Amino acid sequence: MALSDAPLLRALAGHRPEQTPVWFMRQAGRSLPEYRDLRVGTRMLDACLTPELAAEITLQPVRRHGVDAAVFFSDIVIPLRLAGVEVEIEPGRGPVFANPVRTAADVERITAIDPADLDGSAIAAAVGIVTDELGDTPLIGFAGAPFTLAAYLVEGGPSKEHLRARAMIHADPESWNRLAGWLARVSRRFLEIQRDAGASVVQLFDSWAGSLSPADYRAFVAPHSHAALAGIGIPTIHFGVGTGPFLADMRLGGIADGVGVDWRQPLDEAAAILGDGVTVQGNIDPALLSAPWPVLEAHVREVLERGRAARAHILNLGHGVPPETDPDQLTRIVELVHAV
Repeated sequence: MALSDAPLLRALAGHRPEQTPVWFMRQAGRSLPEYRDLRVGTRMLDACLTPELAAEITLQPVRRHGVDAAVFFSDIVIPLRLAGVEVEIEPGRGPVFANPVRTAADVERITAIDPADLDGSAIAAAVGIVTDELGDTPLIGFAGAPFTLAAYLVEGGPSKEHLRARAMIHADPESWNRLAGWLARVSRRFLEIQRDAGASVVQLFDSWAGSLSPADYRAFVAPHSHAALAGIGIPTIHFGVGTGPFLADMRLGGIADGVGVDWRQPLDEAAAILGDGVTVQGNIDPALLSAPWPVLEAHVREVLERGRAARAHILNLGHGVPPETDPDQLTRIVELVHAV
C-alpha cells in the first residue's frame, strides 16, 4: 500500500476506507511501560529534543497497538523552548514559565523573537527516523494552538479557568492580538518543520479553548488559529476540548480537513453541525478506558455507528490517553475497529 492510500489520509480526503482509521491522542507516552522505562533519568523536554529518544517513543504505540497513524512525540511548549523562552515541565503540574507574559512590555519583549529563527534540527532529525521506519503508515505532526499556548504563557503555568489570558483579551486587545499572532507564527513554524521532514498530516491542539465564549473565540482566537494552519500544504485536523458551543467555528472557515470532537457531544450531532465538507475525529470517552471490556466495547461500537453520519470518520478519543490506562484496552479497541 502506498502512503497516499493510507486509511487516515483517505478519510481526511473525504473517502470512507474499508477500515475506519484509528489512532489515539497521547498514545505515545505515559500509559506504556516501555515509555516509562525509556524515560528513566531524562526530563520531559530533554526527551522531546533528543532525536533518537523522541523517535523511539513515537514508534512504540504503532508497534504495540497497530494504530493507523503515529503522532509525533513532543510537547506543545517545545517551539517556545526552541525560541528561547524559559520553560520547564514540572512533574505533576505541567509547563511552568519563569517569566509570565502579562503586560504590554512583556508582549513586546517576547514577540521580538523571530519564529523563523527557530532551530528545528532536532525535531527534523526525529521525524526523519520515524518516517523511515513507518513506511506506509502516516505520521501526524502537531502543535499547540495560539490560545492554549497563550493561556500557559500569561498564567505562567497550568490553570483551570485561564482568567488572566481571558482578561487580557478585553483589557488590552492590542497586546493580546500581537501575542496570539506571534504564537500563530511559532506554531506554524513548528508544523512546517515536521511537514518538511516527512509528516503527512498536522493537528492543531486547542486544549483550553473551551474556557472561551463563542463570541470571544470567533473574534480573538479563530483568526490566529486560522493563520497557523492556512495553506500548510498537507491535510489538517483541528481539535479542542469543550468546543461544543462553537464547534462549527472549529472548521476555521473550511481550511480544516478534520475536526476532533471531545467526548461530550455525540458524533452524529457533531456531524450535523459541521456539515458535509469535513471529516470528524473522535470521540471515545477516556474515562471508559478503565471500564470493563464489555462496557467499553459497547461504547466504541456506538461511537463508530454515530460516526457514520459524517462524510468520513477517524476513531480517536475525546481527549488524550490517561496515564493509568491499561495498554491492552487500546490494543483491543484497534482490533475491534479493524474487524467491524
